[in-house]
Amino acid sequence: MKKISTKNIELILHGNLLKAIATLAIPVMINSFLQTMYNLTDTYWLGKIGTEELAAINLVTPLQNIIISFGTGITVAGAVLIAQYIGANQEKDAQEMANQIFACAMIFSLVCAAVCFAATPAIVGWLGADGETFTHSVTYLRIVIWDMPFLYMVNLFSAVNQAQGDTVKPMFLNLVGIIFNMIMDPLLMMGFEMGVAGAALATLLAKAIPASIALVLLIRGSGMIKLHPRLMRVTAEKLRLILKIGLPTAIGGSTMQLGFLLMSRNVYEFGTQTMAAYGIGNKVNSLITLPTNGIGSAVATIVGQNMGAKQPERAEKGYKYAMYISVAFLFVGGMILSRSFISTAIVSIFSEDAEVIAMAADFLSIMAFWCFTNGVYNSASGLFQGTGHTEVTMTVDATRLWVFRFLTLWFCQDILHLGVRSIWFSVVVSNGISAMILYILYRMGIWKKDKLNIQKAEN
Repeated sequence: MKKISTKNIELILHGNLLKAIATLAIPVMINSFLQTMYNLTDTYWLGKIGTEELAAINLVTPLQNIIISFGTGITVAGAVLIAQYIGANQEKDAQEMANQIFACAMIFSLVCAAVCFAATPAIVGWLGADGETFTHSVTYLRIVIWDMPFLYMVNLFSAVNQAQGDTVKPMFLNLVGIIFNMIMDPLLMMGFEMGVAGAALATLLAKAIPASIALVLLIRGSGMIKLHPRLMRVTAEKLRLILKIGLPTAIGGSTMQLGFLLMSRNVYEFGTQTMAAYGIGNKVNSLITLPTNGIGSAVATIVGQNMGAKQPERAEKGYKYAMYISVAFLFVGGMILSRSFISTAIVSIFSEDAEVIAMAADFLSIMAFWCFTNGVYNSASGLFQGTGHTEVTMTVDATRLWVFRFLTLWFCQDILHLGVRSIWFSVVVSNGISAMILYILYRMGIWKKDKLNIQKAEN
């Protein structure tokens, strides 16, 4: 395992950058696809049960994502810091950081899961759910929220390996979980007639299995990183770095997801069919943008290691290659998927309700046409994360939802009177503006400022 990590680090720091991007990004794309399949599998089977059940999951998913995003800030900080330590040839610091990230993530996930479990009925009521939708939402969230520790464990394993240039093992780890989930979903939901509770339980169990494997592998040693209780005692210096890099990502991600939660509340006012269509469109769109998400993660690793090795020109070159590839891929793919007959065929997989299919197809067509802006957005996000400038992505993430999206929604709904299409346009307009802002900030050279001050060690 250490030989594999060393080979990948050499490729990132001195090898062909296009090969490095492909080596890192392709497994991340597959891994992201597998993680997306957790929710898509639930969506597919719930669509067979009924629109109320489907709307219930779509309503509460942003709440779950708020907690996930906050915890992700911790693991993003770990990936960035470990990558820069490795690039600077400071293996001991990289190992200490991984252990302290692990301790912080586990404590945080358990506390958040317990608080969310207790507050679920009040939160779901505040979202405006009633009747069967309220019951299904509470049932689903109170079960699935306990997958937080397992999810953070898998995320930490992915961060540790990705920082070393190995994105293959996390991919196979998630493959185990999705296969189990695809088996358990129909078995629990349909076979045992557990409905929404079955979907939540299947997801929980499917996260627990790869998390257990990840823990064993981390204890045994993942490349040059190994978990050890002695190293989990948090030091002031490492905690400062974790908060400096992780807190902006955590706040930005959680603030953005809170915006998604409020969007869900707005969408639900149009009815359960609109809520179901919105959820289907978002989930299918997440599949479209998987390649650019993977490339963005690759950029963060490449930039992090090269900045740690004091090679900013190579870091910038890697970012540019990644952006060009992302934009070209999404532009071509978006033009294909935005065709009405194709988008209708895709969303029909997840619902048998004619009105839901029509709205979801319209939403998907609009998003697919403009999805190339995600290539600019995610590549630039990877650049700023890799250099430790997570406050930039935090600000843009928050502004994207709280300013651009809600402002566009208000304008389209109250001024232009576009009805449900106001929601669709608010998504693409806010994404496009945010991508443009990140690219302008890149051109201003903010990313070049050394925030972490990690000194390169000699062999």
